[in-house]
Amino acid sequence: MAVKAVVFDIGGVLERVADESWLGTWRHRGMSDAELDAALAEIDPDGLIPVGRMSEDEYLDRYANALGLAPDRIPDFAVALWDWYCGELDQQMCDFAASLRPRYRTAILSNSSDGARREEQARWGFEELVDVVIYSHEVGLAKPDPLIYQLACDRLEVAPAEMVLVDDVPIIVASAAKFGIRAVLHRAAGSTIALVESLLHATD
Repeated sequence: MAVKAVVFDIGGVLERVADESWLGTWRHRGMSDAELDAALAEIDPDGLIPVGRMSEDEYLDRYANALGLAPDRIPDFAVALWDWYCGELDQQMCDFAASLRPRYRTAILSNSSDGARREEQARWGFEELVDVVIYSHEVGLAKPDPLIYQLACDRLEVAPAEMVLVDDVPIIVASAAKFGIRAVLHRAAGSTIALVESLLHATD
């Protein structure tokens, strides 16, 4: 079955994102690393953020409480949070995504938090890069739930075997492959692009 659509994750694929060590600079004075880790673990223990069940204001308040931030520091913290979240654009991957249209349908499928579309659109214009943008917090489903893969197929009007998904998380790649999608584990732009192109050419 020929490939008709290529779908990209954002963080770790279209964006290069650093680890969360930057949060340590915002901790309350005297908070140990262990205390910081425990406090951060309580921000969203039930995974509400990626399925849209916690608003931006709510999770910012939880971060502030966890880190011991005064209310007047929350706006500056929010700026730092979004700068980290959006990371640095991987221009090579974005150029590749752009090059696939119009021969292939393209999409973004991202586990996300409230505010992500606003921030990433302002920085990178992802809505102009691909045909379809699916943010998990907007649809109430998150990878690796197979229902979000079905949603992507429906919006792109393709069968799972007609889709290639590029993601940097092994469990997501494995779950997508189990669903019937041609899933590619992203590690570096050059090798990922070569692998995706090989899948596309194999079905020409």
